[in-house]
Amino acid sequence: MIPLCVPNLKGNEWEYVKECIDTEWVSSAGKYVNDFERKLADFVGAKHGIAVVNGTAALHTSLLIAGVQSGDEVIVPTATFIAPINVVRYLHAEPVFMDCDEFYNIDTEKTIEFIEQETIFKDGFSWNKLTGKRVSAIMPVHVFGNAVWLDRLVEVCQERNIAIVEDATESLGTRYISGKYAGKSTGTIAKYGCMSFNGNKVITTGGGGMIFTDDDAIAEKAKYLTTQAKNDEVRYIHDEVGYNFRLTNIQAALGVAQLEQLPGFLEKKKYLFDFYNKEISKIDGLSIASTPSYCKANYWMVAMQIDSKVYGKDREQTMAYLGESKVQTRPLWQLNHLQKPFANCQSYKIEKAYKLIQNTLNIPCSTNITDEELSTVCNLLAKK
Repeated sequence: MIPLCVPNLKGNEWEYVKECIDTEWVSSAGKYVNDFERKLADFVGAKHGIAVVNGTAALHTSLLIAGVQSGDEVIVPTATFIAPINVVRYLHAEPVFMDCDEFYNIDTEKTIEFIEQETIFKDGFSWNKLTGKRVSAIMPVHVFGNAVWLDRLVEVCQERNIAIVEDATESLGTRYISGKYAGKSTGTIAKYGCMSFNGNKVITTGGGGMIFTDDDAIAEKAKYLTTQAKNDEVRYIHDEVGYNFRLTNIQAALGVAQLEQLPGFLEKKKYLFDFYNKEISKIDGLSIASTPSYCKANYWMVAMQIDSKVYGKDREQTMAYLGESKVQTRPLWQLNHLQKPFANCQSYKIEKAYKLIQNTLNIPCSTNITDEELSTVCNLLAKK
């Protein structure tokens, strides 16, 4: 089997994990948690990093601190993994779904149009004209490591008092190279940025996530809430409902070892993207989805686009064909405004997402994939 995207654990992972075991610092305290937070925050250029159990917990905590309340609405993309949509419901709020652009990201032009035309600003907040509910936040997702164009969107949200929580869970290593945020990493533009270190991400801690912020008060609140909201750690006094969202020292040890290899991982991601782009462009009906010119992407996932009329196979047929040859692939997620728990929620001018879900297939892109395996994938596609 040539897997889709699996961890690459060939550095100091075992040495650091063994140290945790030998010293018996295996739980949520220990030096590696602090090291991981500090080193990763330094890498992305954030003042604070707060390690948590997974990316979903990072999003949940950020929305909570941002002030999302029961009955509010949160603007989200329809084309993304379901985690950011679920966390809206954790807070008893409702998602409002937006279309995607050519890079699979939230369509910022349509989103701005919705905010300016479909909401009204009064009493210091934005209110949905259709539902009468407060629109308190938005979660732009940097899909597949492609940075969302945030220049104008941030301005509009600031004018309308709509909190921004960046879902940068797929984009560690992605940086803007033009626009007002040139030189900055995804996850550091808004007050809240969230990362994930699931097994298929560029670096992994097995699970794990992190909240990035430059705001001292937000960082303090995030650490407080994610460690059970202890006001007195000796007498166990709690003034708020807290969460057991702590990352373990063992997981953080994995993260520190992975972070040491991150530059090489990013180079390999770019290499295999270029390899596929060159070889697959030779096959009629197939192409590799481009990345935005305004960012240096991390190339986390390679999205192959299929013109079934030219190629002769549609997405499902191509996925089945490669599967028969033990090549693992993955279609784009089911659009979230069509998911059963959210089928009655508002969606706004969803168009491009329908096409992309039909013609997109993610192909193997692990950082430990070999040139022979890359050639195998390309040769199979050429033979069809």
